Amino acid sequence: MKLFPLFFLFTFSLFSCGMKDSGKKLIKDNYTERIELMNTDREFSEVCEEKGFKAAFVEYIDSNGVLLRPDHLPIVGADAIDYLIQMDDTDFTLEWQPHYAEVAQSADLGFTYGVYALTPISQDTTLYGTYVSIWKKCKDGNWKFVLESTNDGLGAH
Repeated sequence: MKLFPLFFLFTFSLFSCGMKDSGKKLIKDNYTERIELMNTDREFSEVCEEKGFKAAFVEYIDSNGVLLRPDHLPIVGADAIDYLIQMDDTDFTLEWQPHYAEVAQSADLGFTYGVYALTPISQDTTLYGTYVSIWKKCKDGNWKFVLESTNDGLGAH
């Protein structure tokens, strides 16, 4: 009978040590995934600057992706891609900087948010706003956004 409490204590301490190590590994792996997602969002912005809004968004949207736009119902999947393809992106440039990313412990879903700068070609001003993107990791290991929404309102500078 006296051995049972000792056995219980030993078993509990053995498993709790294992959980701590696993927790540290998860945090470390999650940190790596967060950095990877931040880098993907930065690359997305760079492609937008180099190739234009339309090309970048078509490249980075998931086939079931959703766009939330003012005065629109959610634009989903093929309709979102058609919406992007029909846009005229020749009169502005768009760039952004992600400020934060979070990734699920499963490392297959995450989000980023930050500030964007929209510069019309014909005006000497830049409009700023905020954005949030929800990302899904595809089977090939690349991140694609599944939902993207912007909020203007930081003003012009």
